[in-house]
Amino acid sequence: MLRAFFSLKPITRLAFDPPAPVAGRAGLVLVLIVRNEARHIGEWAAFHLRAGVAHVVVYDNGCTDGTIGELRAVLGARMTVILWDQKLRDAVSGRELHNQVLAYAHALRNFGGRYRWIACIDADEFLVPRRADSLPAALAHLEGCGAISLPWHNFGRNGHMQPPEGGIVQNYTRRAADPMSGARGVTNFKWIADATRVTALRVHAVEVDGAAVTCNDRGERFSLKDRRTRRFYSADHIQLNHYYTRSEAELAAKIERGSNQTVAPARHAARVRRNVANIEAREVEDRCAPEFLARRAR
Repeated sequence: MLRAFFSLKPITRLAFDPPAPVAGRAGLVLVLIVRNEARHIGEWAAFHLRAGVAHVVVYDNGCTDGTIGELRAVLGARMTVILWDQKLRDAVSGRELHNQVLAYAHALRNFGGRYRWIACIDADEFLVPRRADSLPAALAHLEGCGAISLPWHNFGRNGHMQPPEGGIVQNYTRRAADPMSGARGVTNFKWIADATRVTALRVHAVEVDGAAVTCNDRGERFSLKDRRTRRFYSADHIQLNHYYTRSEAELAAKIERGSNQTVAPARHAARVRRNVANIEAREVEDRCAPEFLARRAR
């Protein structure tokens, strides 16, 4: 029975040989897998261009709206689009291969060696420099780190039933008070890495030089399992804003779209609503993203 249970679980970890560094590599490349995010994706792209991102590799997971056009209008030649509309399974076990992990592994191997840093984030996640005027500058003190783990700072609906005018950054300024609360399904991480040192990955973690280790954004080294301890937490230099719900109308649409894995709709809906309740149980004001834009405008 136990063996049958595990045989159904998706394959969510991939190991591989890292790419060789390309001479003169520099800058930060973002990797984005996206499906029908036309409403806000232009804001996402413009924010990260302003934050100093060199290029964006876009994995088009079956977009049927104007998402790719909106990205191209902002990014122009600074984007590469790869068609990625698929669900693959291992032919022997029948286990699903996590499509997001596949995209990230492909990006690390095929693009990572050209850039000093690579980050794989979603369309509802913004990387915010806290002190510096750009992400590359915020990473400058982390040269010795193979990977940096950034904890989610989860933003809820902020009282919006419908999408407000003026975009995400200016309208969503309240988040869960404790990023390290440990509430199931809410506390997680994304990463920025030196692709030439990554030897295995999951969506929310990479292994470096064959070891399950990472740094926080102060450059302090931890094992991956110790990321969830209080002493790991830092958002001194880069904060990962996760706009989990946006408005109630957009939250309902998110639930209707379903999971990017094969999950029963009712189970997916219950998990998402539970996460929202955890995020909104206790909130604090957080204006680091609009403050960054104001700082850059001066």
